[in-house]
Amino acid sequence: MIVVTHLGSFRIDMSNMPAISVVLGVYNGQRFIAEAVESILKQTFTDFEFIAVDDGSTDKTVRILRDYASRDPRLKVIQIPHGGIVDAANAGLNAARAPLIARADADDVSLPERFAKQVEYMAAHPEVVCLGSRMWLIEPYGSIIDQSHHPLTHEEIDAELLRGSGWAMPQPVAMLRRDAVMKLGGYRKEYLWSEDLDLFLRMAEVGRLANLPDLLIKYRSHAGSTNHRLPHVQFELSKKCIIETYRRRGLMPPQQMEVLSPLENKPVDKYLMWAWAALKNKNVRGARLNALAAMREKPFMMHTWRAMYCALRGH
Repeated sequence: MIVVTHLGSFRIDMSNMPAISVVLGVYNGQRFIAEAVESILKQTFTDFEFIAVDDGSTDKTVRILRDYASRDPRLKVIQIPHGGIVDAANAGLNAARAPLIARADADDVSLPERFAKQVEYMAAHPEVVCLGSRMWLIEPYGSIIDQSHHPLTHEEIDAELLRGSGWAMPQPVAMLRRDAVMKLGGYRKEYLWSEDLDLFLRMAEVGRLANLPDLLIKYRSHAGSTNHRLPHVQFELSKKCIIETYRRRGLMPPQQMEVLSPLENKPVDKYLMWAWAALKNKNVRGARLNALAAMREKPFMMHTWRAMYCALRGH
């Protein structure tokens, strides 16, 4: 049980049940997993269990996780055969004991007061079953690109979800009420790669959704993320999910249904954007590596040479 005594202060009962279960799924995430894990373990709100589900990784991910688990008893590592994002997420949900579940991704960074602010809000708003926040957007090497402008109210979030934008409720910073998630059956494998959109649309039917205006995580864009690898698969599944949602809610899908299209940016454009963002933040190493990736994509394009020249100069 969580009691809010005053702004930013909590009293936790002395039972064995933690206030939060953190659920993180990971597959071959050795590149970023250490930073992600450390950001959870360094939260100012400390009454949580941390469940990291390894989805059959073949790299050093498990070794890194077990090293952290040996030093912090809050971290529990579960290994499952490789089955994908949904299997890993549901394994974590099934192992979770707390009434609140904080989702986390293996390539993002939670800021220190994320849990404290989210727990306080959830305690004050029992009608809210899922809570996100706005985020810093960073490139692969950690430089800030921009900040997000997520909708804050239930009505705004639900309307964007119905347009296919799972981004409206950002999963890497989502805090969920466990009883609501489990009654809905968790994530559904038929919507793999759009599983978050499907879950949040169903959660909107059993309670309220909200986003905090606070910037509570650093969301990392990189070439290996699902958004960059499988945008068209996500688009088709989003359309199917939205049609099902309309019918589940007893409504007819619009004849001219507006569904957000996947980003069409070419890889070279993404690398160039990341290179300039890194350079702006004086992250010379990141600028050079992103510029090099752009040159590999388009070695004869003037923009890539200009980015590389500036990256090599450091300004």
